[in-house]
Amino acid sequence: MNNFSDAPPVLRIFIDSQLGRSHAPEVHWAWRWLLSTCGWAWEEVPPGAPCDIAWVCRAEDVPSARLVILANPSAWLRPEVLHLRGVSRENGVAFPRYAGEDPQGPWKEFVDGRLICRRDVVFDIFWLATGQEERFFPRDRHGFHHLEEAAFFREGVLLMALASQIAVWLEETLIGLGFRPPVPRWPEGRKAAVVAGHDVDYPEVNRLLEPARKLARWGAQGMKPAFEVFSGQHHHWHFEDWVSMEKNLGLRSAFYFVPHKGSLLQYAAGLPDPFYDISAGKFRQLFRFLRQAGVEIGLHASYRAYQSLEHFRQEKQYLEEVSGGPVYGNRHHYWHLDPQMPEETLWMHEQIGLVYDSSLIFDHFLGWRRGLLHPFFPFHPRLRRELATLQLPPAWMDDQLFQFHAYNQVRPTRLDTLKLLAEQVARQGGCLTVDVHDYVYDDHLFPGWRQTYQDLLYYLRERGDYWFATPLEIARHWAGRYRQILQISQGLKEGLTG
Repeated sequence: MNNFSDAPPVLRIFIDSQLGRSHAPEVHWAWRWLLSTCGWAWEEVPPGAPCDIAWVCRAEDVPSARLVILANPSAWLRPEVLHLRGVSRENGVAFPRYAGEDPQGPWKEFVDGRLICRRDVVFDIFWLATGQEERFFPRDRHGFHHLEEAAFFREGVLLMALASQIAVWLEETLIGLGFRPPVPRWPEGRKAAVVAGHDVDYPEVNRLLEPARKLARWGAQGMKPAFEVFSGQHHHWHFEDWVSMEKNLGLRSAFYFVPHKGSLLQYAAGLPDPFYDISAGKFRQLFRFLRQAGVEIGLHASYRAYQSLEHFRQEKQYLEEVSGGPVYGNRHHYWHLDPQMPEETLWMHEQIGLVYDSSLIFDHFLGWRRGLLHPFFPFHPRLRRELATLQLPPAWMDDQLFQFHAYNQVRPTRLDTLKLLAEQVARQGGCLTVDVHDYVYDDHLFPGWRQTYQDLLYYLRERGDYWFATPLEIARHWAGRYRQILQISQGLKEGLTG
């Protein structure tokens, strides 16, 4: 999107001066995300000036505000100590319930013609979007989080996108109070967008490893496909098939390649990087085909890429050199980010010049890791600022409905489960980001995998309210929309990317 057909409406907002000083970067980031996601510009006003929205400790301090959200200063002081106990629901809105949190009566009510929100939903957004709860989750050797005993999993939080839900509540509330509707999130009159990408892990069959993987995955039932792979009867090289299938459904996706070549020895030592060489002739020919087809080529950062900025940068540059064009997007192999602070890795994306990344997901679990089904510019807690590389938050990786289906298949069929996600995204005006591996096209080797993805795309096309575009096109649209809203707005500037 280059220009709005209509300028975004401007809301006057007052921010409590005490918290506005001590936690300005955090508070401003949360409000920028909230208002820009809805599609409103803003004007931050001084004390005593007329305002439309106020975020304050006492409602009586802002008699002119039509919507007052009461701030929770103690929560902002130490967000990292809060622990999720469950989810509260009231009047169709769900929000996190923290351990030790006492019920305070109705969370919102009309008083003298004004709506008073007694819950600091702005803090809830910040707490969710910065992953404060993740420090409580156990991890395995690959950094995969285990949520089986966590309220995040028990309460179905990952499927709710609680932070995005708050944005929808704000939008509906302000329109209900008589404010002018915001600008649309997506072009062509669409309610939502879909992002599809393929992690290129095993484009070439390794006749020693792949049969073993089949047996490990399927046990005795894997004997026949393991033998057929070993004997060369089946392969994984289906790029043209993927492109053709998606083209017939009106979609152009992205393929993410690993520039770092691994080995069987490294794999056995716990470093599971793929074994292919992107400089080989067949890959150079593939890159030409993909670029001519209008398909995006992205980076699939290697398992240890996050440990060295220079190596990470070299991987991107090498893929650009070999593929014959720029690389704008990334997804991490094994979703392997800095396990102590993922934002350190997200900061690397900014430093090497990526437009977007799409790596914030829990490996075993379907849904939105940070409670956001809209694209967002992450906030770095240590730097106390917004990062410049957009995050397209994934919702589904193929394996989650196959190997890990016991955690994730919440409807009778896989497609019904994905329809649930799609309906949630459309209802909240978000972006459905999906990850399907390159090697699962062959139904004989991976029965149902490709078909599930294909059925999802067909369903989204038939709905007619999803925008189909490449991940880069969607990232550029969202970032451009955000920049235009920022240009019109005044205030809430703390913690912006320099």
